Amino acid sequence: MLHRTAPWSASALVALATSLSAQGPAPAAPVFEGGEAQVVAAFKDPKEWIRHDLWVEAPFDSDGDGRPDRLHVAVTRPKQTETEGLKVPVVYETSPYFAGTAPDSRDWFWSPAQELGAPPPERKPAPAIPHKGRRERISGSLVEAWVPRGFAVVHSESPGTGMSQGCPTIGGQNESLAPKAVIDWLNGRARGFTTIDGTEEVVASWCTGKVGMIGTSYNGTLPLAAATTGVEGLAAIVPVAPNTSYYHYYRSNGLVRHPGGYMGEDIDVLYDFVHSGPPERREWCNANVRDLEMARNQDRATGDYNDFWRGRDYGTQLAGVRAATLFAHGLNDWNVMPSHSIRMYAALKEAGVPVQIYLHQGGHGGDPPFARINRWFTRYLHGVENGVEQDPRAWIVREDAKRTDPTPYPDYPHPEARAVALHPRAGGARVGGLELAATSGQGRETLVDDVTHSGAALAKAAESPHRLLYATPELQAPLHLSGTPRIALRLAANKPAANLSVWLVALPWQDGERVKITSNVITRGWADPQNRTSLERSEPLEPGQFYDVVFDLEPDDQVVPKGARIGLLVFSSDRDFTLWPAPGTELTLDLDASLLELSVVGGVEAVRAAFGASAR
Repeated sequence: MLHRTAPWSASALVALATSLSAQGPAPAAPVFEGGEAQVVAAFKDPKEWIRHDLWVEAPFDSDGDGRPDRLHVAVTRPKQTETEGLKVPVVYETSPYFAGTAPDSRDWFWSPAQELGAPPPERKPAPAIPHKGRRERISGSLVEAWVPRGFAVVHSESPGTGMSQGCPTIGGQNESLAPKAVIDWLNGRARGFTTIDGTEEVVASWCTGKVGMIGTSYNGTLPLAAATTGVEGLAAIVPVAPNTSYYHYYRSNGLVRHPGGYMGEDIDVLYDFVHSGPPERREWCNANVRDLEMARNQDRATGDYNDFWRGRDYGTQLAGVRAATLFAHGLNDWNVMPSHSIRMYAALKEAGVPVQIYLHQGGHGGDPPFARINRWFTRYLHGVENGVEQDPRAWIVREDAKRTDPTPYPDYPHPEARAVALHPRAGGARVGGLELAATSGQGRETLVDDVTHSGAALAKAAESPHRLLYATPELQAPLHLSGTPRIALRLAANKPAANLSVWLVALPWQDGERVKITSNVITRGWADPQNRTSLERSEPLEPGQFYDVVFDLEPDDQVVPKGARIGLLVFSSDRDFTLWPAPGTELTLDLDASLLELSVVGGVEAVRAAFGASAR
């Protein structure tokens, strides 16, 4: 039998209201709408945020003082983590740049004027970076975006930079273990201290244990470095333009090749650029890291791959990666080139790690749209089932679109992309053909190296003895390239060593201030013919003997417009990227045994349609 409840009396209602009032308002908590964390009014006021710094003890002694290195860490979190027992996940950025860098001067870069295979001219080190003392706020990045949405933000300084002890190693093991130690501290597995040399401990009782890392360039490299350790708690990373291999950053298929815009930079130059750590151990670090390990192993004479470079190649260390990874990269980034992210995307996808990629048409840097990052961190740090796993894998900004408006694709490369071989046709001193059909009996064509001519100058020259240029017919329809082009050349040199540079260009070459970044250079690639069979061993060329040299150009996703011609530019020394030997080396190309392989959406049928009546 149902029992009827008596109506509330006025006095009872007053008593209930008084009781609820005494209990206070409901505790503040994160709010989610549309699968994204929203700004919460209670978390919004920066004046109420809790800010503090500490030192986390690392499991290594990289500066040789006999004590574990301590890493400088700064925390910004909602006040409710202190007043209401709220536990929050962490968005974390670590960097060697937060305390400042050496002046960007070519005075302490290597001179690119060097004969191939010869010892490089000496380089003078950069001046010491002034040391910055105690400061609670390492960086202000990220806090305004994430703390109001119910996250804490953590920053840390890399070993040997700022107030962190240790030595910078530029990709050495301590740079992977350092952020791991911070994540371990956030999970109660490592010790933190209030001072760099004290014993008073700090704990992160306010942290849920879930951590997401994000950053750009070097700051984007370190999330992947941390993920390779398999550290528990690192749930998601967003590497933006990450350097995933220092060999691939400073070398290319056995060739000494500098990052775009930084001619003469090498790994020891970057060491000097970031070495801002405690002054008392700098001399030891310089002597043991820069002047011993790097000087012995970076090898600017041959450019060969070795154990030193292997230890700084995260592609060899992916077995432990479990963090869901959202890559971002510019397809025209000639500093950290797009292959860095794209090769890792492919490897993690094959390993079954949750992974997506955002590619834009610009240069270095460029975050994914904030909403995409928000969905990523909301899913993997807060555990909200927002369906991000079912989202398209690839997000690509088309040529005329804003970076905030990428086009979704099922994958990268485009699933409908197919390899198409194009063959050079004689006439490369002017502009030869580039055709679907191979032509036999064409013979050989020769170029003479002269680094005083830039790649751009060679591409737009009507005729030049210093390059070979082959171009398709004028396109009768747009052609969508998606994937990694491959070049196969049979060539001979008149010397034991030669640079080899290949550009894929859109013709006619356009000049002027309003030329888009996609208008001229489609992609590029470089190789050392001495490393044709092995990255680890240079084999001198027998003058006059022909060798097959096969290598990938940088990956791309670009719609080449109607009216353009796709040009294959082959030359020797690239003034913007390679060493600068004295002019005069001759490279001879066997046309019948050489080809370019493009990855084209729609395959050969799309190429035939674009070539129109000129298709051969």
